[in-house]
Amino acid sequence: MQTPIQIHFRNMDPSPAAESHIRKWTDALERFYPHIVACNVTVISDARRHHQGKLYHLKILLTVPGGEIVVSRDSPQHHAHEDVLVAVHDAFNSAVRQLEDHARRLRADVKTHEIPNHGRIARLFPDYGFIQSSGGDEIYMHRNAVVGTDFDKLAAGDEVRYVLHEGEGEKGPQASTVILVGKHHLSPTAS
Repeated sequence: MQTPIQIHFRNMDPSPAAESHIRKWTDALERFYPHIVACNVTVISDARRHHQGKLYHLKILLTVPGGEIVVSRDSPQHHAHEDVLVAVHDAFNSAVRQLEDHARRLRADVKTHEIPNHGRIARLFPDYGFIQSSGGDEIYMHRNAVVGTDFDKLAAGDEVRYVLHEGEGEKGPQASTVILVGKHHLSPTAS
């Protein structure tokens, strides 16, 4: 780290145990991501606002190339945070996740979510059926591929999402998973 870590305690006396825990976490963060420029941690006690135990909140500001990562663990209903070390642990776990996301963005390795395939049931037989894909292709489906509802409750025209099985079966493209989309998901043009 280019700048020494700064640790502040607000509404409470400094805690050597919490400070030691914070330093261990920042050492671990720096081993994971050695490009951290600065780290500022504030531990806040809100003993005045609660009738039962004190709750601790943490604010972590990490300065990294390309931006800042801010973690603010304000969970007034989380009574596990009556222990300052638990609050430190939770806040730094969040910082690790955000640092991982930041590193992924810098590598242009951001997760992308594919739009699931969708279509409508074209024809049904006792143990299988065909889906008319949104692109116009027919996809074979076996009753065992249906998830979340009973195959026998499907009807022609029902909208479904599906996952294509790699390769083709003897009846052409085949769905390995078929999920019925609720009627509230139908497009306004559907009848």
